[in-house]
Amino acid sequence: MKLLAAVLMIGSPFTTFAQKLISFDKKKVSDAALVSKLPGFKNGYAKVNGTTLHYVSGGNGKTLVLLPGWPETWWEFHKMMPALAKDYHVIAIDIRGMGSSSKPTSGYDKKTMAQDVYELLHSLGIEKAYIAGHDIGSMVAYSVAENHPDMTEKLILMDVPHPDPTFAAIPILPAKGTNTEKLDPSKSFLWWFAFNSVDHMPEDLVAGRMAIVQKYIFRYLLKNESAIGPFDKAVYNTAYDSKDGIRAGNGWYKAFPQDIEDFKTYHKVEMPVLAIGGAFYGYFQFVLPNHAVNYKLVQAEGSGHFIPEEKPEEAVNYIREFLR
Repeated sequence: MKLLAAVLMIGSPFTTFAQKLISFDKKKVSDAALVSKLPGFKNGYAKVNGTTLHYVSGGNGKTLVLLPGWPETWWEFHKMMPALAKDYHVIAIDIRGMGSSSKPTSGYDKKTMAQDVYELLHSLGIEKAYIAGHDIGSMVAYSVAENHPDMTEKLILMDVPHPDPTFAAIPILPAKGTNTEKLDPSKSFLWWFAFNSVDHMPEDLVAGRMAIVQKYIFRYLLKNESAIGPFDKAVYNTAYDSKDGIRAGNGWYKAFPQDIEDFKTYHKVEMPVLAIGGAFYGYFQFVLPNHAVNYKLVQAEGSGHFIPEEKPEEAVNYIREFLR
């Protein structure tokens, strides 16, 4: 009984710690408040493929779609969007399960999510676009190109490929001498791949404490930890810090086995591909020949995994040059 009492007593300090990590007014991190910081952009919503997607759009020219990843939202591109909007019609999408988009119980395989994007663009009268993504969004972007090549004029992948058989070989244990606090690309330890794939437990354990998870993810994967500040973390914490938010985001990882099976049926994409590597530049070098016929690989020097926030100007320049 004494042990049980002690366990119950530590719950409150841990919860308080999570709550104190970020102190903010939720109204200040709403989509309405965020988009007001980006002149010329506006929020939009569309019911497509049995779900509802939130997106932010602005600018003129050919359409450039931006698909974000975990544990972030469309806001991860906010440093890039104003510059890109000078040349393109930019649409940053909260993918299925993210942010203000719906969080259904299924459909987190990347082929279904690609269909979401395809139908969203068609609902806006867009028949051809440049498709770009980072992290999970990069996987979805590749699936759009693979399953809807007529819509995809050019493809941009940031730091992550579509799940392929190499994903099934990712070790669940760290190699001897691995730094689990800060990424060493030669000895990476992607522990959240396994954690996020467990049914039910993560949302029961982490809801109300997602800021703790994000704290360690950002510390581990960022080279420049100041690139994602307290306000940005508040945005992302708000988006995920609920059972539904955690469940939906984890759905992207639970779908990896299906994504791998889908990849086995794919052919290499033939449209021009730009791959921008940060923390996983070396991994890109290894797998890209199996994903694309016509690709260019560049490195965001000095960046960790979160290229859009760590090296936004470099990313914009690479994209502009590629899309000319």
